[in-house]
Amino acid sequence: MFTDQERIILGIIVVVYFILLFGFSLYINYRKINSYDDFNVAGRSVSRFPLILTFVGTAVGGSILLGFMENAYRFGMGQHWLNISILVTGVITAFFLIKRIRLIGEKYKMVTIGDFTALRYGEGARIPTVISVLLAYCAVTGMQFVAIATILNLTIGLSMTVGIIISWLLLTAKTYFGGLKSVVWQDAIHGTVQTAGTFLLFIVILWIGGDWGEMKSFAGSLGELELLSITHISTSEVLVYFFTIGGYQFVRQDLWQRFWAARDYKTAVSGYWIAIMLAFLIGVAIIGSGVFLRYGMQMTGIDPTLVYYEAIGAVFHFPLVVIMVIALMATVISCADSFFMAASTSIINDIVKPRIKHASETRILQYSRYSVITVSVISVLLALYMPQLVVLWVIGTAMLVSGLLAPCIFGLFWKSATKAGGITAMWLGLGVAVIWQLAGHPFDVHPVFVGLPLSTLAIIVVSLATKKKQTTDIWSEVI
Repeated sequence: MFTDQERIILGIIVVVYFILLFGFSLYINYRKINSYDDFNVAGRSVSRFPLILTFVGTAVGGSILLGFMENAYRFGMGQHWLNISILVTGVITAFFLIKRIRLIGEKYKMVTIGDFTALRYGEGARIPTVISVLLAYCAVTGMQFVAIATILNLTIGLSMTVGIIISWLLLTAKTYFGGLKSVVWQDAIHGTVQTAGTFLLFIVILWIGGDWGEMKSFAGSLGELELLSITHISTSEVLVYFFTIGGYQFVRQDLWQRFWAARDYKTAVSGYWIAIMLAFLIGVAIIGSGVFLRYGMQMTGIDPTLVYYEAIGAVFHFPLVVIMVIALMATVISCADSFFMAASTSIINDIVKPRIKHASETRILQYSRYSVITVSVISVLLALYMPQLVVLWVIGTAMLVSGLLAPCIFGLFWKSATKAGGITAMWLGLGVAVIWQLAGHPFDVHPVFVGLPLSTLAIIVVSLATKKKQTTDIWSEVI
């Protein structure tokens, strides 16, 4: 894909890029990280601009940039429903969830979803919450190591194993020192680069191959005219997108942490609204690029998994290709370190901290860094030794949605939800999701369509049966 000279140039730029990121993390560590809250929730002082871009950087990762473009290239305009699913759940979150998540987190100084479920349903709720978060986020962090290794393999020729180890070491080091505060400010850079790069690529592809009449004629000659219609997708597929990719957004710990990291409630709301609209437009550009590349530029003979690289190579000269590779790196890294922090804070906050209640701030901060290392080791082992990594991530996502969605939503809005109801719903949703996934989707039914309904039914039935035992109201003086 690249000449030897181009690989050397790309290699130097990638090395310099990582050195700059690591240097910035060291700066943040020595100048800005003084407490547990600084490391895990960015001191609860993030302003609007970096908040918007860290939301975007977290929302638009390598799986969206590469995955959405690949799917659009293969399956056409109907893939916009992936993006619409995320937008719809984002709007619901902005209208109905942020206020309660932010205010309850502010009052009780929450760091993780486990803090919320423990407050709402008792300390016993931390364990199923941690299991859900760790399985999902360790697996998806491992996937980011693989994604970065793939970039290094295609651009500078490193083997996948070496690339995974390098990405693991560099991302671990920078996250270990910088924490969420470093992640947020680096996302301000990454978010800018990836947004500009995505729209630049879309505009150029649209300029070259944007004649709709010629696209329809070419698609018709291939017998693929229906792929230019946004309605070319089954209802069942749309529902799967909505309840998995969409439902996942409601219980993403990295989002909840950013709601609490904002300097005030208004900043959290306005920052999130701008971010979800910008992320939606980025998604439109990504999917549009894949479709227009195939039918507008008539590039039909390429490997769909390499569509991004083929696109930038086809429309840009090498200097701009370098910038687009950096944009891709920024996209992957902005997600990787966010997932890193989401998993590591669950370990320190929900497993370690409750057992060392009288530890000093310095000691807890150090344990936070050790948690980063723990997550990194689990994630790199998954990336190196488990070919079922994607399956594991699917299980983790199903666990998050099936096990946590109903308890979290009912916990936020239904005061009659009891401790017994919440914990029963969590374990039932988790168990069923795992069993159904491992059983290979019996009756061709996705685990979320079994685990989530049972979890929802459990919290309602058990809560009504144990309502008289509920004695606390966490919402007094909050909402």
